[in-house]
Order: sequence, then structure tokens, then C-alpha cells
Amino acid sequence: MTLDITFKHENQVLTIYLKGELDHHAVSKIKDTIDLQLVRAPVKKLVLDLGEVSFMDSSGIGLIVGRYNRIRSLGGTMAIKNPGGNLLKILKMSGIDKLMKIS
Repeated sequence: MTLDITFKHENQVLTIYLKGELDHHAVSKIKDTIDLQLVRAPVKKLVLDLGEVSFMDSSGIGLIVGRYNRIRSLGGTMAIKNPGGNLLKILKMSGIDKLMKIS
């Protein structure tokens, strides 16, 4: 299965909508795409919407932490929206909920 990615820029908030499986193959393809979006226009807040993500492995955690470090280095913040039950459990077990707001 592939991962679809959609961006929305509004008032220095970059919202990234992901749909599909967030695994090693998908992460290697989208990491640079997201980082490019962070430098194209000023971003004060990065929001990762996981509402349509059906699977995530440790590569997804790496992607999230890497983008968190990136946006922090640019002076911004990050949040995660709409993780399903299994994803929320993974995010809490990995300590992501201590780094950023999850709603």
C-alpha cells in the first residue's frame, strides 16, 4: 500500500495529511518532501494529521521525531492530530506525547 501526502499552508501553520501505511518505504520517500515544505515558506507550527494512517512502524516514529527536531530548530512547534487507537498507543509508548500535543 502506498502513502498519500497532502499539504495545507495557512497563517504559518503547515498541516500535513497522511493517508495509508507509514512504514520504512513510505518514510524514506516523504521525509525530504516534508523538510522541503518547512523551508519553502515560514512555518511556526507543523501539524501532522494521522487520521487516515492505517499502520505505522518504528520508521514512522523516526519520521515524527525527526520533523519535531527540524521544526524546533526553525523556532516552531509541532502537534499530531487524529491518531487512531493503535497509533495513539504507539505514540504514547514511544513518549511522543511528552514532546508535543496529540489531539
